[in-house]
Amino acid sequence: MQNKNMSSSRTAVSRAREVLKIEAQSILSLVHKINGNFSRAVDLIFQCKGRVIITGIGKSGLIGRKIVATLTSTGTQALFLHPVEGIHGDLGIVTKKDILLAISNSGETRELLPIISSVRKIGAPIISFTGVLKSTLAQNSDIVIDVSVEKEACPFGLAPTSSSTAALAMGDALAIALIDKRKFREKDFYKFHPGGSLGARLRATVRDAMITGDRIPRVITGTPARQAIEVIDRMNVGFVLVTDKKNHLIGILTDGDVRRMVSRGSSFDGLTIDRVMTANPKTIDEKASLAETVEFMQKKEITSLAVVNEKKALKGYVHLHDIFGRGGSVNISLA
Repeated sequence: MQNKNMSSSRTAVSRAREVLKIEAQSILSLVHKINGNFSRAVDLIFQCKGRVIITGIGKSGLIGRKIVATLTSTGTQALFLHPVEGIHGDLGIVTKKDILLAISNSGETRELLPIISSVRKIGAPIISFTGVLKSTLAQNSDIVIDVSVEKEACPFGLAPTSSSTAALAMGDALAIALIDKRKFREKDFYKFHPGGSLGARLRATVRDAMITGDRIPRVITGTPARQAIEVIDRMNVGFVLVTDKKNHLIGILTDGDVRRMVSRGSSFDGLTIDRVMTANPKTIDEKASLAETVEFMQKKEITSLAVVNEKKALKGYVHLHDIFGRGGSVNISLA
């Protein structure tokens, strides 16, 4: 009995790995299908004065609902229209200012085609995700996005598996491309995500996330440079902040600065921190929102930032890893 169970377990593991490989390959195959049609679809949606109406039935309908959720949370107005409900009255929500995104692997879904015909009469442009480029859906679409796959992960080739995964991935690609097009930022994302852990993090202020007290890598002006370097090594956060005796921030020295000086053959003997630091480092006010802070840090391509108050007194520092709950060290110059 034990051998039978072990054999069954190995079979399940083998099959699961095979499924994941097939579906992964299906997604990778889409890379070469991204072309001018995809770019046109992004531009069309970006310029849309109405909404993106997504429709599909069965597994395609479920994928459509997920794409709607992703679009609406990232700044694109979208809603789902069930094809059957559509031909029984709900089609009235579609206007010529909208865009219809229809999902059907075969492109011949019986319940979907009447919607396509009606939307064409309304005058709204149609984008399709389909695996058959000569299908009725494709021929009646303004823009066709190829989401064809070589085979389904289902051993019978019947249950939508790879094809639905491909459509989902293409929907994500479309949404992310639109994020870039709209210049959508973290603070915008928060507007649509006021709840949950992400919303809580972005709703908070810098004061809620900053590192304070003895955990701040800090030295006073006039400190020997070698002593400051020892602080960088001991604190292990990649930098040391320099203040005057009244705790006003005046400079920073990073491990990257030290490495560059060493590579140039510079000696630290007899030098104070004032001679090797970078003056007036970038800072953020302790009252700033985390959403604003994250956007600033990513724009400047830095992972840590000194925190000051309105009098420029050092209050602490923030790290992207702490804001988003990940571990890591700082190796990027903040100057």
